[in-house]
Amino acid sequence: MSDGDAPGLPEVLAALAEMLGDVDERETTEGAEYGRSGATIAAVAGNVVDIRLDGPISAAAQRTPDVGPSPRGAGWIRFRPATLDRFALDRATAWFEAAWRRAERAPAARARPN
Repeated sequence: MSDGDAPGLPEVLAALAEMLGDVDERETTEGAEYGRSGATIAAVAGNVVDIRLDGPISAAAQRTPDVGPSPRGAGWIRFRPATLDRFALDRATAWFEAAWRRAERAPAARARPN
């Protein structure tokens, strides 16, 4: 497969969302947003993805190359890989799956009394 035929982040994340199941996908003017249990977990536009993560994972992710804070707010990261190689795709898919798992836990966590 040549580089021209390699899937980009939108295609990879769409396939992952389908594989994981229980993911709502909504097209936007820029690309797509993904949600689970009523919470948005990721937004992709071209080869840039914003992903909502738990605080410690978000902080660790921001220490990796091509990652910074997302304008979406606390806990969100923006991943803009300079090169979309297998390592970048591994990080993007791992973070997407972590966001997917986090969203599944969120309703139960909110229901617990303080």
